Amino acid sequence: MNTFRLTAFAATLAITACVTVPKTGPQQQPIAGSTLGLTASGAMQRPTQTWWAAFGDAQLDRLMQDALANNPGLAQAMARVREAQAMADASNAGLYPSVSYDAQETRERFSRHGEIPPPFAGGTYWQGSQGLNLSWDLDFWGRQSSLLKQARSQTSAEVLDAASARLALSGAVAQGYVELFRNHALAEVAQRSLAQRQGILEITRKRVDAGLDSKIELHEAEGAVPQAQVALKQAQAAVELTIHQLAALSGHGAEAYAAIETPSLDPAAALPLPTALPADLIGRRPDILAARDRVEAATSGQAAAKAAFYPDVNLVAFAATSAIGFGNLFQAASGSAGAGPALHLPVFDAGRLRSEYRGATAEIDAAVDGYNETVLHAVQQAADQLSLIRALDAELIDQQKSLDEAEAAYQLAEERYRNGMTSYLTVLGSQTRVLSARGEHVELVSDQAIARINLLLAVGGSFDPDAQLPL
Repeated sequence: MNTFRLTAFAATLAITACVTVPKTGPQQQPIAGSTLGLTASGAMQRPTQTWWAAFGDAQLDRLMQDALANNPGLAQAMARVREAQAMADASNAGLYPSVSYDAQETRERFSRHGEIPPPFAGGTYWQGSQGLNLSWDLDFWGRQSSLLKQARSQTSAEVLDAASARLALSGAVAQGYVELFRNHALAEVAQRSLAQRQGILEITRKRVDAGLDSKIELHEAEGAVPQAQVALKQAQAAVELTIHQLAALSGHGAEAYAAIETPSLDPAAALPLPTALPADLIGRRPDILAARDRVEAATSGQAAAKAAFYPDVNLVAFAATSAIGFGNLFQAASGSAGAGPALHLPVFDAGRLRSEYRGATAEIDAAVDGYNETVLHAVQQAADQLSLIRALDAELIDQQKSLDEAEAAYQLAEERYRNGMTSYLTVLGSQTRVLSARGEHVELVSDQAIARINLLLAVGGSFDPDAQLPL
């Protein structure tokens, strides 16, 4: 019997040589992290603190908590994680024996001239069967193991995609909150502009009554007030739109609008940069780690496709009873049992296995290209934000000087106009410059804060190389 089994197995191997594995291999290679300054280990752990706490704003903390708990987009990412975990569990089940129970009972009239002998021939009886069946794929060539590795890598990628979605969502909420600060501040500038122009209008009326100015200056002063009112309404509308955005991000509708108040944060002091920012922080980004896992999943998929060229060896067994007559079905004499190997081998498949193998190899190239694209994009994002932050820092220094000078010039022009020493146009020009400078200051401070948020997102969620990052 052993000789027969060995001979059959050798014949099987010889026959399977008819369907050979293509010599096709991956054509792309992952970008070496060392060439880009990426040397971090890439371990992701749960956070000990939240990065947005650096803004010191309780309302932002509340909005962020609601967003991470209620945002539909993040919920979809978590659903994909659960789906991938279920698929991994299904792949894992393929490594274990499968046992099933089958039973049937049929009322049947047997032919008088058929296979059934007397006394059953020509009569109507119950015929039934029941039994346990066992099947176990022995996975000689590692196909099931490769499929399990592929499923686990895909699950890991989905988990990291969820972490990436969480990070992107927290960044969107923080950026929206800075925009809310910006729009409130610009609305305040517009309000001050309206108040100043109304004040100038009152001064002009008094000067006209005193014969110091003409109707021309009065009409100019009156026309400046509606312009300021339009600017104020535009700024207030921008505030409302930003509130709507924040409510939607936090998973709420119109009922939450009234609860979102003016931010109390100081964007200029939030998220200070360290003196040194290691480039290998980028290697911890969840999207990069997810892309790497997809390369590993594709590699395991190719290994499973290769194993499909070899014999599939199963161990099968059964224990059953079958009988004519329901009462005989459970008697020991009606029983049967058996066990043995079962082989499945490809002999001719019209190129299906080779095509599947080439497709699995192409998936590796696609995954590697996706990884390389993600890494290059991450490096560019971090470099762009660093350059932008440096430029904004320099602009803010110059702009602060310009604002101080404009404020001083406006105060002097207003005092001189009040005393009849200059014209209204001089005051209006000084006022326009100072309000423009105030608006520019708000814009630069807000842009600076958003750039720091974007940089933090670009390096994976923290400026600290030892920080624990969110999953």
